[in-house]
Amino acid sequence: MCEHIEDFHRTVLMLGALALYADIPDADQTFIDAIGPSLAASLPEPPPGTFPPGYDPSDGPDYPDQEGRF
Repeated sequence: MCEHIEDFHRTVLMLGALALYADIPDADQTFIDAIGPSLAASLPEPPPGTFPPGYDPSDGPDYPDQEGRF
């Protein structure tokens, strides 16, 4: 496996582990809030062929904010 793909998979696994950690009682929310966005921002470009041709993740639905506004 090439280094680019290994980095992508490793980062996705760390995000998954952080999500599991966030669900345990007494998880350190400050740690989660600091590390989660940093891990997500460090994701390299996904390996070629990960998404179908023409797929644009920004074309998804609009989600409401905490106040229910879109």
